[in-house]
Amino acid sequence: MKQIILFDGICNLCNASVQYVIEHDPHNKFLFATLQGSAGIDLMNKAGLFDTPINSFLLLQNNKVYNKSSAALRVARQLKGPIKLLFIFIILPPFIRNIIYDIIARNRYKWFGKSSECSVPSPEVIKRFLN
Repeated sequence: MKQIILFDGICNLCNASVQYVIEHDPHNKFLFATLQGSAGIDLMNKAGLFDTPINSFLLLQNNKVYNKSSAALRVARQLKGPIKLLFIFIILPPFIRNIIYDIIARNRYKWFGKSSECSVPSPEVIKRFLN
């Protein structure tokens, strides 16, 4: 079953993270949708997440919704390479993990910038993005 990552489509850090997932997901487990796009909005509405802030990273997995650091760590665990070792931090309570997540999320535009246009992925990669 495919898992869906919902992310901030104009955030340079978020876009770089999605590119990293694509490169380290050899079995194409993940599909992607932006939080601002119609597919992302529809998915959030169906999951009852009407007022989810754009600074949240969401993972829809097995009919469950994970956000912030829980989502990021669950994605990391499924990728190839040493990044999967980050999953060890799941033992920390979410309120502790999310302090760091929230600091980065609050400052992501200032530190990493915003993009006013999307990069054009290859036809193979574009199939993994929901419209």
